[in-house]
Amino acid sequence: MERAKRQNNSGNSEGAAKTLEDYLATDPGNHKARILLSNIYIYNLEEFEFGIFQLDAVLERDPENIECMKAKATALSAYKKYNKETDELYQHILQADPSAEVYNAYGKFLRMQLLDFRKSAEHFLKAIELEPNDVDYRINYVSVLLNDLKEYARAKKELEILLKLDPENYTVRKNLTQLMKQHFDKDGNLKKGYFHRPKKI
Repeated sequence: MERAKRQNNSGNSEGAAKTLEDYLATDPGNHKARILLSNIYIYNLEEFEFGIFQLDAVLERDPENIECMKAKATALSAYKKYNKETDELYQHILQADPSAEVYNAYGKFLRMQLLDFRKSAEHFLKAIELEPNDVDYRINYVSVLLNDLKEYARAKKELEILLKLDPENYTVRKNLTQLMKQHFDKDGNLKKGYFHRPKKI
């Protein structure tokens, strides 16, 4: 596996795949090696279907392999035609591994593919509750609040928290400045009007 990783990182993805395939011929039950092989096929050799086939081979032998389910959900989530299968897969993963990482990944899928912004925000918030100091999770959450749900008051609070966690983040500071200018009055109160009505999450 280490040799295959080195080959892949140096641009020799075909050689990396052959290294793993030769090894798997002698040890077909090594799930980690097969998952690595699938990733090389999906992301480096652009043979998506064959990469998924490798993941399905692992799940056939070990149906509750969390690492494999995560790899498959990540791969499928890039394509809308697999939305139903991906959604079911993420829900199954969450039952076995309700981690911040999985909540965040599912939140991104819900936002980008299912366009379920409210449910996406709920899952980002669950990730934050588990790991409150993770900047990436909070950025994902505030992005939904600002761009999709128009929850400006909540977004303001999140941006202020982000600045405390990452004071040098220029993008966060710029977004907070624009938010205050566009949606809050000089006293820091949310401007009145239809687009500024708070919505419950």
